[in-house]
Amino acid sequence: MSDITAAELARYIDHTLLSPDAVPSQVASLIGDATELGVYAICISPSMLPLATKVGPVSLGDVMLATVAGFPSGKHTAKVKAAEARQAVQHGADEVDMVLDIGLVHLGNRDSLAEEVAAVRIEVPHPRLLKVIIESAALTDDEIKLACQAAIDGGADYVKTSTGFHPAGGASVHAVELMRHYVGPKMGVKASGGIRDYATAVAMINAGATRIGCSATRAILASCPSR
Repeated sequence: MSDITAAELARYIDHTLLSPDAVPSQVASLIGDATELGVYAICISPSMLPLATKVGPVSLGDVMLATVAGFPSGKHTAKVKAAEARQAVQHGADEVDMVLDIGLVHLGNRDSLAEEVAAVRIEVPHPRLLKVIIESAALTDDEIKLACQAAIDGGADYVKTSTGFHPAGGASVHAVELMRHYVGPKMGVKASGGIRDYATAVAMINAGATRIGCSATRAILASCPSR
């Protein structure tokens, strides 16, 4: 896919604001941009929910509302991640992106990883979506496979490359290709972290991504050669 239009690309995008110093006015601006640009979803910190209370009278239209759990380190207990996800859903979240405990991935502990995904899955019931962030840049290829298997075992809907905060880096085409291979055609793959231009976004989609997480959405869409 090399001739994707701005409107088509927008429907892949989770327009993201997860900086720790974000304030409600920035979230309101993010929502305005999201509805104008026609993105699929916004992704914001759970402390910004519920929107009506924390941000004010804003309208998402048909834009989905995503948030995070166990973010950004993943070094939270499964109970804490589940509680955070439960509150987020109660506060209006359509989707939750949880961070996997990378230490358990390094240890090869697939069962414990699957158990924490399953604990969060209970609190994010269908049709809401659960995405599992695996920090692919910090993992070997075999560890990416293990993390994907644990996400499947736990009942997740998506695997996601990165938080965007890990020093190892963000998404790569290689990682997305591996993740698509290991989860198969039916599960979602979200590429996130360091995607700042049209060419990179399209490369991730060609590698198998079905969702793109980025904060540079307006610049990416503005650079589409076919608009």
